[in-house]
Amino acid sequence: MQLIINGKTKEYQEPLTVLHLLQQLDLSPERVVVELNRHILSPDEHNSTELKSDDTIELVQFVGGG
Repeated sequence: MQLIINGKTKEYQEPLTVLHLLQQLDLSPERVVVELNRHILSPDEHNSTELKSDDTIELVQFVGGG
């Protein structure tokens, strides 16, 4: 299935949840905001939300610094 992640098209195998996608991208679910098709998901939705072909995902990662 094709997913559009931060403006880039990528191919993935189905089925895939948001949590599995974050794990594949080596992103910590606690430090990422996920927008799926213009809807911001709560962290509780990551494991139960299955992705479909042509979904548009925006990922924003929190970065600490000082």
